Amino acid sequence: MPAADPVFDLRLVLPEMAGGGWIVLTYREPPTTRPRRPMLRLVRAEGVEDVVLPGVTQAYAHWLGLLPDDLCEIHLAAEPGFVLERVGRRSTASLFLQALATKPLRGISALYEGLRGDERRYRDTLRGTCAVTPRARYSDWAAERAAPLPEPRGGMDRRNAAAATDPLSRTGEGTRDPMAIRVLVLADADSKSLAATLGSLRAQSHPGWRAVVLHEAPHQATLDDPRIAHAPWRDDRSLRDLVGDASLCLLRAGDRLVSEALGLLATEIGQADLIYADELRDGAPRLKPDWSPDLARVTGYQGRPWLAAPALLARLPDGPVGPRETFPLALDLMLGQAAAGVAHLPRVLAETVGADPDAVARADLLIQHRTAVAEPLIRDRVVDLLWPLPDPAPRISIVIPSRDRLDLIERVCRGVLHETAYPAIECVIVDNGSTDPAVLAHYDALRRDPRVTIVAYDAPFNFSAMVNAGVAAATGSVVVLLNNDVAVLRPDWLDAMVRQALRPKVGAVGAKLLYADGTLQHAGVVVGLGGRAGHILRKRPGDTAGHLGRLRVAHEVLAVTAACLAVSRENYLAVGGFDAEAFPVDFNDVDFCLRLEATGRKTMWTPAATLAHLESVSRGPSVGVKRVRFEQEAARFAERWRDAIRHDPYYHPGLSLTTFGEDLE
Repeated sequence: MPAADPVFDLRLVLPEMAGGGWIVLTYREPPTTRPRRPMLRLVRAEGVEDVVLPGVTQAYAHWLGLLPDDLCEIHLAAEPGFVLERVGRRSTASLFLQALATKPLRGISALYEGLRGDERRYRDTLRGTCAVTPRARYSDWAAERAAPLPEPRGGMDRRNAAAATDPLSRTGEGTRDPMAIRVLVLADADSKSLAATLGSLRAQSHPGWRAVVLHEAPHQATLDDPRIAHAPWRDDRSLRDLVGDASLCLLRAGDRLVSEALGLLATEIGQADLIYADELRDGAPRLKPDWSPDLARVTGYQGRPWLAAPALLARLPDGPVGPRETFPLALDLMLGQAAAGVAHLPRVLAETVGADPDAVARADLLIQHRTAVAEPLIRDRVVDLLWPLPDPAPRISIVIPSRDRLDLIERVCRGVLHETAYPAIECVIVDNGSTDPAVLAHYDALRRDPRVTIVAYDAPFNFSAMVNAGVAAATGSVVVLLNNDVAVLRPDWLDAMVRQALRPKVGAVGAKLLYADGTLQHAGVVVGLGGRAGHILRKRPGDTAGHLGRLRVAHEVLAVTAACLAVSRENYLAVGGFDAEAFPVDFNDVDFCLRLEATGRKTMWTPAATLAHLESVSRGPSVGVKRVRFEQEAARFAERWRDAIRHDPYYHPGLSLTTFGEDLE
């Protein structure tokens, strides 16, 4: 049913759900829909609550949710072609039984939160236990979302929230001539693996493909399919000779495409000239972010399958393809550098084989095909990029908001001034009315160091305003915002952040932060996590690699924490600094990063800068009046950045926003 709100433009009418309770929604979207997650707006007697649903990355998606007792209406924001297939009930008793059977401690925790009346923690704990699946169980999770729906039974019914549409109708599929696709298959001596790949090609719904199987040596092949040719690999042959004017898809013998793979990839040609999808490798899902060029350069995460448009291939050097062993990696690097637009289709469209190239091979090819000024280096057995630093090194201003707490300010200043190797440091302390005599005496001692400036901020606590005051007093070309409860662990942390912050298209830069026990506190912010924004993989082991190995290298994220954030002074001022009116305490750093992103300045996170952070030790938890203020700022953040909450491009839409561990939902 239509609704008046231009964003939440559909209304769900569920009279049998009056009085609240747990429900399960099952819905679908066209496979080529841009992956903005659906969102519900629960209109309650005392306000509204927005809930982000899982994205559709299989045939269907499921969402388990709790409707509050004071629910008045449900509004929906979704993409064209969204179809609500089914609404079902779950009893609270059945959820507790499931939780106690699978994760009893979480079940007990949910019961405790429910008894003490904390609705949000009760709901999220139970949802995180019963509606979230570890990636290790991907095959079961995918099967539940791929199989045809059974006919409705007891308590279940079928409802459309929007008119059903042909999944491919919006792209015009079926109304134009099939696009010519040339598939190159790198074959080896295993005839069974080649047969599996060719069998998956013959099953393609897209008819416009032709394949060339490239063998290591002259090979006697049966010519039983006119669409498939066989040829020996030749280093001196050009790519254009092999592909002609068609789009290109590269496979290895053993790769198997799902039947609609080439058709779905082809529908995106025109929107972008390089399109890649998700894959299964050795039974494990590789659920990829949207285009992340820094991550692609050092990890090749885009993998297979992909499709490159003729216009992109025409921009590549028209030279020999070179050695077979290095061809796939060299081609990936050239395509990523030359692509005018890259699209990600968040669906598993292939099972692939083979291992990633080793670090030495990738580093060597990065040097050969280098277009950036960064120098490839191998750190902890993976390739990363070392960006240049001007000589002489520019002055860096480190801005530290603080109040009392001698133990904190003494430690952080010692780390900055005496344990950091960077040669040109200015330390700006913004003091919010300290009264501790020991702290005041410490300030007197610090003033004797010409690198230290102390700015008095005598107004009520406003983190954003304090940061802005510190930056206004700073003289460095790069400013680093640093909490007073951060400890320096390695002398090279600042060098790593400055190298990133000085890059032309980089805005904010974040660091790897660890709790005192060595577990992760900050490895980048996912917008939408927890309903607004949150730290991914929080409290996991400090050496956690993350999905696709992302936490081992510098890579793009949508936001980072201001507990340790570097940004050029020019970029800081270009967006007006932190928003002290809308976000005096919380969400100011995420809002700042998103405003930088909106101007074309991306945010980077790097593990090369690793520090310790005792989170919020100086302010304490948000309860009472603090909690009310937090919720007000959260509501403003959600209203301003709803699109980012619905789709963080660096976080796969099939991954859970309920838990913090890259699980499936």
